[in-house]
Amino acid sequence: MNEIKCPHCQKTFNLDEAGYADILQQVRTHEFEVELQKREQALERQRLDGLKIAQAEANEKLQTALRQKDAELAALQAKVGTELADLKAQLGTFELQKSLAVKEAVAVIEQDKNKLASELETEKKLKDMELQNQKAALEEKLRSEVQRKNDELRLKDEAIERLRDFKAKLSTKMVGESLEQHCEIEFNKIRPTAFNKNVYFEKDNDSSTGTKGDFIYREAGDDGTEFISIMFEMKNEQEEGNTKKKNEDFFKKLHEDRLKKGCEYAILVSLLEPENELYNAGIVDVSYKYPKMYVVRPQAFIPIITLLRNAALNSLQYPTELA
Repeated sequence: MNEIKCPHCQKTFNLDEAGYADILQQVRTHEFEVELQKREQALERQRLDGLKIAQAEANEKLQTALRQKDAELAALQAKVGTELADLKAQLGTFELQKSLAVKEAVAVIEQDKNKLASELETEKKLKDMELQNQKAALEEKLRSEVQRKNDELRLKDEAIERLRDFKAKLSTKMVGESLEQHCEIEFNKIRPTAFNKNVYFEKDNDSSTGTKGDFIYREAGDDGTEFISIMFEMKNEQEEGNTKKKNEDFFKKLHEDRLKKGCEYAILVSLLEPENELYNAGIVDVSYKYPKMYVVRPQAFIPIITLLRNAALNSLQYPTELA
């Protein structure tokens, strides 16, 4: 038996082994739970303390790492600031170089522009001067041409006026004879200076062949060889009275007279058909109708002689040179 004293009532009682073992078991279980609870609380406090310590250590490490990162960041910012400053300095230098290059390029372009503008201005002035010169030359040529035309018109008007005055002063009976006299006088005016001593210019008075012309012109060289001969016929509009004749009405007779008198050329000096522009234009070659025949107005009487004479003189040189 085991004696047990109650802690509350102080009463003592006995327990058998089973009861004692049961109570002991209960006490042990209670104490174990209390102890376990204490141990749990201790472990919890130990865990919490460890956690606090670990948290503190982690905070310390974190703060250390943050301080290290801040230092690294500050160093990196300082490095970046330095590099940025270097880049800004390089950029400033580049901008300066770029500005200088642009100014130099602009200066070169301005020089080229000014040079080109000067060349263009010079070329423009030269072109303007050339145009002015061409314009002045054309104006002068035009003035000369107009003056020449005016002179020609004036000479033609004067010739027409002289012919009209000449015709108005003549009677119908004396017209033909006066035209012949006019041509003879014009020839004799230049005969001493323009022709040599071997020139023959006289009226055709030989009517043995049935007809005769008005004048015959012959000229020979120094050796006596004849190199040109011309049969002349003079016709005036008033000579035939009221009957209007045409120049070609006299071509056949003039051609026959030329052949009969052995002349090389036949020339009709005519005032017929005064409104015909063909005959008023100058010397008219009618060799398409009769060979070596020409029609002229009185003012072309001397020019046709000198023209045919010079051509004959030129052709005369070839046999002489050949000999």
